[in-house]
Amino acid sequence: MKPILALILGFLSVVTAMPFFINYLNRKNTSQSVSEYSLKEFKEKKKTPTMGGVLFVLFPVVTMTILYPQSWLEIKSALVYLAYLAYGGIGLWDDLKIVIEKKNDGISARTKFTAQVILAVVFYLLYRQSASSVIVVPFTGWEWNLGWLYAVLVFFMFAGASNGVNLTDGMDGLAGGTSLLAFVPFATIAYLRGEEVLFAFILACIGALIAYLRYNWHPAKIFMGDTGALALGGVLAALAFVMKLEFALLVIGGVFVFETVCVILQIGSVKLRKKRIFIYTPIHYAFTMSGWKEKNTVLFFWFLGALCAFLGILIGVSA
Repeated sequence: MKPILALILGFLSVVTAMPFFINYLNRKNTSQSVSEYSLKEFKEKKKTPTMGGVLFVLFPVVTMTILYPQSWLEIKSALVYLAYLAYGGIGLWDDLKIVIEKKNDGISARTKFTAQVILAVVFYLLYRQSASSVIVVPFTGWEWNLGWLYAVLVFFMFAGASNGVNLTDGMDGLAGGTSLLAFVPFATIAYLRGEEVLFAFILACIGALIAYLRYNWHPAKIFMGDTGALALGGVLAALAFVMKLEFALLVIGGVFVFETVCVILQIGSVKLRKKRIFIYTPIHYAFTMSGWKEKNTVLFFWFLGALCAFLGILIGVSA
């Protein structure tokens, strides 16, 4: 009963508070600056307020604090909450700098990366006594003890997931929808394992994201900003970490991996060959430049996200 209540509260809190939050942000002129190099069709969004992620990060944690106050005393759930809040905090720092300075730069990439490294190290150290450096290869039963390399893997999980969601956050409903779908495998596996607290938290996040998408679907009334994007990536990585779903995360977050790999390949090709591989990156923009409508591009990526979620469930169950 409590997990369903968490889902309902997550949804109702965000769907109720968001209109007031949007009005407040509009009064404070918190729209994100749009670069002159942005695609023409996206420049009209420059007056849309950002930092919508504040609500769908904050309210699920508040919901869990009300329904499961003792969960803050359990390292597994507390680490997940802290990851959500902490990575959201980095994003909020970045968003506030952009809004205040009216530039699209935000905090430097080095500063952001350093903060992500520090958080990943802290979370690993906090959970080290409970974590196993052994990972299980899906469908084979093979066990692989990574030893100290497991700490490196944990860092890449957090950095990769948070930045992957951030790269994906470029169209109305894109990052929110694909992140919502990515939560589904974790919810399914948590339910099958009888991990009620994690199951309830994930449902609260899903409810909050459904409410957020009510205002972020095209034409968006608000963007999640780095606050939401980094938080979503951070919490997905944290869930994979505490639930021992390292391999599954690669598949569950397949859309984010795809976006990230395309950007890396594009940068590498430009630096080494002075040529582009893709029309534009992040890759979702290449679809619109090829004639796709924004809504159709987003729905296609949602389809890919749903497929990744289904495969992630199979991998997670096998693990």
